Amino acid sequence: MAFSRESKEVDLDTIEGTVESTGDSEVRCQKQKFIIKISEKIKILDFKKRQKNSKSPGTPSVELDFKENLEQNRLAEAQQQLVKAEECLFGSKEVGRTEDEEDKLHIDYEIFILHLRLAIYDSFSEDSKETLKSALTSILKEEAQDRRWMEVSEDQRPKWRPTGCRQIHDTLLQTTVEERMKNADEEENNTDILSTSLKREVFRMGKIVQKDLLRVVRNLRECYPPDFDICRTYAQLYHQTFSTRLQELARSKISSEDCLYILSWIVEYYPKDVLKHKELEEHINSSSLGPLLPEEDLKRLEEQYFSYKENEIRNWLSNALEKEAEKWSDGIEPELMDGYYFSSLAVDVLPLVDGAVKDVNTFLSCESKARSFLNQLDSFLQSYKTSLEELVKRKQENIPKTLFANLVNIYQFRDYVQKPEHPFTEDTRKACLSTLADLKNICHRYFLSHIHTELKPLYRKLWTQVWFAGHCEVVEELVKALESNIDNFKELKSVCREELVTELHLEVMVEYVRRMMKSKLKLKDKEQQEAAAEFICHDRNKICSMFAKVVGSYPDPHNNVCMNTAEDPLVPFSSLGMQKGMVLSNTAQIIRDSETAGSWEFTT
Repeated sequence: MAFSRESKEVDLDTIEGTVESTGDSEVRCQKQKFIIKISEKIKILDFKKRQKNSKSPGTPSVELDFKENLEQNRLAEAQQQLVKAEECLFGSKEVGRTEDEEDKLHIDYEIFILHLRLAIYDSFSEDSKETLKSALTSILKEEAQDRRWMEVSEDQRPKWRPTGCRQIHDTLLQTTVEERMKNADEEENNTDILSTSLKREVFRMGKIVQKDLLRVVRNLRECYPPDFDICRTYAQLYHQTFSTRLQELARSKISSEDCLYILSWIVEYYPKDVLKHKELEEHINSSSLGPLLPEEDLKRLEEQYFSYKENEIRNWLSNALEKEAEKWSDGIEPELMDGYYFSSLAVDVLPLVDGAVKDVNTFLSCESKARSFLNQLDSFLQSYKTSLEELVKRKQENIPKTLFANLVNIYQFRDYVQKPEHPFTEDTRKACLSTLADLKNICHRYFLSHIHTELKPLYRKLWTQVWFAGHCEVVEELVKALESNIDNFKELKSVCREELVTELHLEVMVEYVRRMMKSKLKLKDKEQQEAAAEFICHDRNKICSMFAKVVGSYPDPHNNVCMNTAEDPLVPFSSLGMQKGMVLSNTAQIIRDSETAGSWEFTT
């Protein structure tokens, strides 16, 4: 008789009857082997079908026999019946037993263990809790019976002892976990949104770990006796299965994208989203599970990721600057945003660098490697400086607008570098700030040199007889020229405009003092000296009042010092302008209070 794959039922009565009817020991032995072979090939779907059609284990109204208990999934009761029959056959030396009786009981044990296996295998089914409880009770009793027979000499034991039901249980759990991890439903876990097969597989396995461990905690935990420590057992099995597959993937040739995804699961998703799930954390000691990857495999992935990321950032920075410089060369005008000219260079570059730094700190926990990315930012700024120097040498109409946009970039880069939370080394931070200061100076020199060239005729009138005779007109003309030039900065972002205008304020004051010190103007008496001092204070107030409109500088009425309201630590030049205002005030006071006889003559 051959076993048919189409067979949907196994007649246990037929199996028992076959053994009872035979008298030939050789035929009986062959039939027994054949029966066991049939048992091994019974499909799990057959068991599920019987299980759905049968009642859950409970207290029957009438006593059931062994077969009926199995049909109703009352495995604990069926096991007790087997033990009772076993005790009858082997419990007394005076009571004889036939080989047929022993073979029949052996087959019953095989059938019982088959049902036990199916009950364990099917433990994740929603309606199998009572069956599982009964199966676990029978396992504990079988362990006790195995221990009892271990005290008896081997030739006196039943040949099926020990049955090793606990070992069967543990082995089946491992098999079940491996199959569930392998056959997890991709569509259910939405893996179609992931770009590679490796990502889909890792995601699928990680989600099935979480999903099944939640089932263990919510459903299976209450079925198991405490001795099984079932939450820890399942956690270890899933952890080991996941780890084994990740090792296989990590040791194969994988892309850098897949490399990062595996690192993401090892560092972020698995320890934080899976093991630290609020329902799992109290039942699973994640620290006892060990790492998902051995140190050697993890280091190899980390080095691959770092090398890829380092090259990627270098290419990002190079390409971003190259595209920006192409726009300058092509004469493309920067876009206006909120009324000022804007370039996206810093906006494009800084998030990429910052993201890479954070990723390396997260996935590699290595600050020194994160800092190497910031070192690349220093090299990028040096190249940026070279490109900007080449730009200002050209004669293009859109250069002022382009420099307006670049001053915004420079401010944004400087703001990033100055923030203490970004892990620059002190040397790298200083180098970057120095280069950024040079970049800003390139832009400022372009604008201020043009302004000073235009103002040179007016500067020449300062501290001359023309100025002394009608200084108000000279300073008024100077202030109007300054206002006209500053008005050209209205399409420069306010914080950058404030820095530029503050520097202009400083330089105008410096030029005023320089002209005063070089002047050949002779002050013959004290009256002229006092007049000159008053002229200085007037000029100072007039110039400072004009600059106050655009940068917040104002003359203090109490001490006649040019003050500044800017509180931004990134705008240091206002304080320098204030100091020059003090120089003018102090110079005026010296002239006013002087008792020196004769004339004053200012020379270099």
